[in-house]
Amino acid sequence: MAWNCLPSCIGSLPHTDPSKAVDLVLEKLTSIPIWPQLPNRGFSENMYAQYATRLPGVRIDNARKKVQVDLRDYDPEEIYMAILSEDIDFFAMPEENFSGFHELMSRPLPGSVVAVKGQVTGPISLGLQTIDQDDKPVIYDETYGEIVRKNLNMIARWQERELRRKCPNTIIFLDEPYLSMIGTPFASVSGEDATAWINEAVDGLEGTRGLHCCANTDWPMVMGTDIDLLSFDAYDYGHTIALYPEEAAAFLERGGAFAWGIVPNNEEVLAREDVRSIVQRAEEAFRGLIDKGIDENLLLERSMLTPQCGLSGLDEATAAKVLDLLTKVSEEIRSSRSLD
Repeated sequence: MAWNCLPSCIGSLPHTDPSKAVDLVLEKLTSIPIWPQLPNRGFSENMYAQYATRLPGVRIDNARKKVQVDLRDYDPEEIYMAILSEDIDFFAMPEENFSGFHELMSRPLPGSVVAVKGQVTGPISLGLQTIDQDDKPVIYDETYGEIVRKNLNMIARWQERELRRKCPNTIIFLDEPYLSMIGTPFASVSGEDATAWINEAVDGLEGTRGLHCCANTDWPMVMGTDIDLLSFDAYDYGHTIALYPEEAAAFLERGGAFAWGIVPNNEEVLAREDVRSIVQRAEEAFRGLIDKGIDENLLLERSMLTPQCGLSGLDEATAAKVLDLLTKVSEEIRSSRSLD
């Protein structure tokens, strides 16, 4: 699909009132709105707690801010029955964990919407942040790791079905911050396993399948998965994609696209930037691939713009400034390049 440098967002906002959060989304992101994750409402809306709600035997420890399961004492029968029977309604996202989603679903969308975006926590990050009775990540337990992945896939499919009630074009992202740790002592996961697990999590999705990683990682590995849209921190790491022009070209040629996280989400850094400086930074990032043979028109057509990561660490006014800057940067690039 042609994104033509339209603006969207990663997921989280700083608001505790879902109505105000969705007001901001619908005001600023009129082409590709998102449902906002609101972790400042409490740990129940933390990205790991949210997607662990259907896991068997899981305990959400709000005091310690931990997601934990005793692998010696859990009953997988109910979730396996739901998975095997394709009962995606079992994996519905409850309002107490997903207030931003339910608020967006209650609203009419602007007529200018071309797609609506949702997200689930990725299988590697959720598997590493869900711990067993010995504080060991459950990703290393073969049986429970598979349950985590199947759980995420079913939630993603339920979410996509619901979002399609609002707009026929959907984007579902896997949020994978811990993908940057693959190959380190903190994440003893092979590239082959990471690829297989990402593919398992997006299997069966009918719309655009995305992945967001907010730090440097093995981009050729990610571009070799079944995703259609790669979202990354282009403000700090835009040059890293240009290190792999052949893989980037192959990704684009098979229909892939990039979401360039070009607007900073740090208040101090943001204060030093304006529309002109961010447009220049974006053009430099694009040029890194164009100068290595990537077709310029194809690249711009297959690009969208976002903040570099989520915005929940800012105050509400600063988050609004980020989205305002983002939309103006998009408008400037689209106007100068005559992108429809």
